Amino acid sequence: MIALAAVWIIPLLGLGGYALDRVLVGAITSNFDGQLGFALDGMINAADLDETGAVRFLRPLGDQRFSEPYSGLYWQVSATGQAAFPSRSLWDRVLGPSPSADCRQLCRYNSDVFPGEPLRVIGRDVRLPGSATRFYFQVAQSTRDLDVQVGRLRAILFWSLGGLGLGLLALAALQSTYGLSPLGRVSRAIAAIKSGAEKRVTEDFPDEIAPLVGEINDLLAHNEAQAEAARRHAGNLAHALKTPMSVLIGETQGRDDPLALAVAAQVNIMRRHVDHQLTRARVAGRRGVSSARADVWPSIQAIVRTVERIHRDRVTIDMAGDKTKIFRGERQDLEEMIGNLIDNAALHGGGRVFVTVGGGPRQVEIMVEDDGRGIAAADRDRLFARGERLDTDKPGTGLGLAIVREVAEIHGGTVTLDESEDLGGLLVRLILPAADG
Repeated sequence: MIALAAVWIIPLLGLGGYALDRVLVGAITSNFDGQLGFALDGMINAADLDETGAVRFLRPLGDQRFSEPYSGLYWQVSATGQAAFPSRSLWDRVLGPSPSADCRQLCRYNSDVFPGEPLRVIGRDVRLPGSATRFYFQVAQSTRDLDVQVGRLRAILFWSLGGLGLGLLALAALQSTYGLSPLGRVSRAIAAIKSGAEKRVTEDFPDEIAPLVGEINDLLAHNEAQAEAARRHAGNLAHALKTPMSVLIGETQGRDDPLALAVAAQVNIMRRHVDHQLTRARVAGRRGVSSARADVWPSIQAIVRTVERIHRDRVTIDMAGDKTKIFRGERQDLEEMIGNLIDNAALHGGGRVFVTVGGGPRQVEIMVEDDGRGIAAADRDRLFARGERLDTDKPGTGLGLAIVREVAEIHGGTVTLDESEDLGGLLVRLILPAADG
């Protein structure tokens, strides 16, 4: 908007300045010519012929400068075949002829016949009474004073119009900044909603912006209602499936035939899938809670104790790093991700697991390393697919890393796989948003 205002204001001021310059310079030049014309009229009115037919003046011309050599004001009378009759101020110089062949009407022009002294000349052809000769009367004046006046006028125009232009641009900038500032507040309010600090745009806005804010709040409410309905349907479906799955599990208990074992194994897989979808629905539903904060270090300690009890003396888990990190989200979601990573490392590693906590001021970085066989770079992306497993000798459904990635992405985080330099096995790097303060 400021650029558009500049594109509009600057050319208009330029055109206006040019028009004013033409008008005012024309007025000054016309006034200058008027004074010369007045002297020319007085010169013609005082002219007469002597006995030899030459021009003489009945009375002296009024301006004293005509009598001062090189004064800057001159007159001259000339005719074809006769010597020029100059003013004393011309001294030893002669004004040149008119560039126009016919000056029966007044001729006005600029002349540079005198080096270093530009002249403004007014002349006229006149036939005096009793003479057949056409005399050319000229009055000339140096334009130094005229140039000074024009220069002063143009300086005033430049600075006044320049100041006006800067003032208009400043006004346009102020108007744009002040007028668009509510949109900046709306943007910050939306950023606060996105970060979880707010749930609605609650500030007061001008009448021009209030409808936009109302539409944003209505859209947020509509999205929340749709998400809640989807979560409710997913929960109803999951609970509806759990009952027949429990019946199937009950029917297989106490039986060791192949069919019963196959049914029990598949029902357990189905139960993990149902739990997975419930976890996703629960995490997505709590994403916008502003008060959700979780201390990372105590959560990892609790998970480490649980995993070590499960695996008894077969796994050693060490921890290091920043103990003050806070995750922006629910502790249950944090423990869901970390628990899957540490459990996978304990299950598929060689017995040693190393957990490191770090990250920048706005990030929580959790690295889980093991001393297992590791995973080739070409196979790492496959681990994030649902149900994909590279180690079929160990129990599991292949949903661990898929759950971790989906929960992390819901919170705006990432999960990447690499090779552990210290332990030689797999390194999983989990990056999550950190809570402010």
